[in-house]
Amino acid sequence: MEKFEPFFRQRLQSPVPLLSSITNHIYRSKGKRLRPLLVFLSAKLNGEICQKTYAGAAMVELLHTATLMHDDVVDDADRRRNSLSIKALWDSKKAILAGDFLLSHGVLVALEHQSIDFLNIATNAIRYMSEGELQQLERARQLEWSEELYFDIIRKKTATLIQSCTLIGAHSVGATGERLAAVGRYGELLGVAFQLRDDVLDFRSSSITGKACGNDIREKKITLPLIFALKKVDKPEQKRILSLVATASINSRNVKEVVSFVAEQGGLEHTEGVVHDYCANAKRALDIFPESDAKAALLDLAGIVAEQKK
Repeated sequence: MEKFEPFFRQRLQSPVPLLSSITNHIYRSKGKRLRPLLVFLSAKLNGEICQKTYAGAAMVELLHTATLMHDDVVDDADRRRNSLSIKALWDSKKAILAGDFLLSHGVLVALEHQSIDFLNIATNAIRYMSEGELQQLERARQLEWSEELYFDIIRKKTATLIQSCTLIGAHSVGATGERLAAVGRYGELLGVAFQLRDDVLDFRSSSITGKACGNDIREKKITLPLIFALKKVDKPEQKRILSLVATASINSRNVKEVVSFVAEQGGLEHTEGVVHDYCANAKRALDIFPESDAKAALLDLAGIVAEQKK
């Protein structure tokens, strides 16, 4: 990861002063680098890290960063990772165009290293992410949700990109067959657990995501904690709670009431249990691999997602 930083920063450079300012801000406010880390660990699990692995890690981080910039425009979000978003510092038009710049650079990194297999994996992930975000926006408008629809959306909008990281890492060192399927399964399950954990944290008073408590409610996103809680009450109460969600963006008291309702009906405890199940299954997906530092790190990562509290 120390060697990856200068490799990645070089891919952010542009001779255009405005883009240079934006990409410098992106680099300074970097996140946990979870996705590149997954690329490296998956590669190490299956062989020896090589230059192609670095290219894959840079590509997924460029694509991920671009999608976050576009998300901030869609969500009208002024903050990202406890810092001002690109959309807030510049404006929506510049954020979209800078995101497009990063997307194109992600493609170019793969082409420079003749990694068409990376492009196949990543472009499919972006397609599913776009579909999932559009589904979520439409359902938020209609306030019509089910567990089946919820899991379909989070697999598309979150799990597919996490899965692409583990697949790209394995591809970079020539993994095939059962090994490739196993890391893909691990990535998908971890991705679902990761989004479930984020949805639980949204109901907590503090969060490492940098989002305010109840932000999903303000955006009319009905996640698993609320879906479960709604199933515990009768139709009139369901309608009352959904009416609170419908106006939560303009009434903070509604947000607090919905948060309390979810806690009282056991929505958080139920979702915690689902997170643990997905993390346990993700760990089992790696059973085919012999013991190694890379495997231990991937198992630990699933354990962190399972137990994360803030």
